[in-house]
Amino acid sequence: MNNRTALFITCILLVISSSCSKRLSGVNWNFLDKNKLEVQQIDFEYFSGKAKINYKDDELDIKAKANIRIKKDSVIWIAFSSVGIQGARCLISKDSITIVNMVKKEYYVFNYDSLTKQFNFEVNYDAIQAAALGNLLVNRSRSDDVIKDESFYILKQQSGSVNFSNYVNPKTMKIERVEMLEKPSKNSAVIRYYDFQMVGTHAFPFSEIISLFYKGKSGTLNTVIELEYSKAEIEDKELKFPFNIPKKYGRK
Repeated sequence: MNNRTALFITCILLVISSSCSKRLSGVNWNFLDKNKLEVQQIDFEYFSGKAKINYKDDELDIKAKANIRIKKDSVIWIAFSSVGIQGARCLISKDSITIVNMVKKEYYVFNYDSLTKQFNFEVNYDAIQAAALGNLLVNRSRSDDVIKDESFYILKQQSGSVNFSNYVNPKTMKIERVEMLEKPSKNSAVIRYYDFQMVGTHAFPFSEIISLFYKGKSGTLNTVIELEYSKAEIEDKELKFPFNIPKKYGRK
């Protein structure tokens, strides 16, 4: 595993799962009161899923399978299998992101401060979990603005130098698209959610696409990540998160 592959794994952590909803009915909302826009967000104890992931940038074109487990506000665990990263494991905690390659017997540790500087977006566990579940990346505040076009309510938010536009379906009150723009660098990202299916009493998007646009040495670069679930479950039972780093493994 090289630095580019490690970066690939870090990127797809942002889209490992998406939004769920306990209801699909429309809402009676007074548009004049933006504070009454109640975006439906998933509340859970454990999540598990299986997915195919395609990743493509200016250098890499990787296809991988992933088993995913999440414990709310605690840990995200991913087991990867693919040519080049077969046997990789990832553990996202409140403090850091650790990636282990059992084939090459090496591991990486990323802290959130360094990732924030690299992407020019705030990166922390709460942000990753929110993006992973299709929840709002930024908590609601009085400074939020809401507009309406022909198809969506658009919730506009700001955090530091990043502008967020959340496109909310007025019938389901689910986020179907998130647009992010970091003003100084003009780096941007778009997350789209598709193919909503029922998982128990929840509406879950089984297909997702994230597009990243960022400045590199050769100009503006584009990274595209596609995710397609074959299985997704909101779990009541406690899940296990097996993860260890043998002493003989080298840190990269």
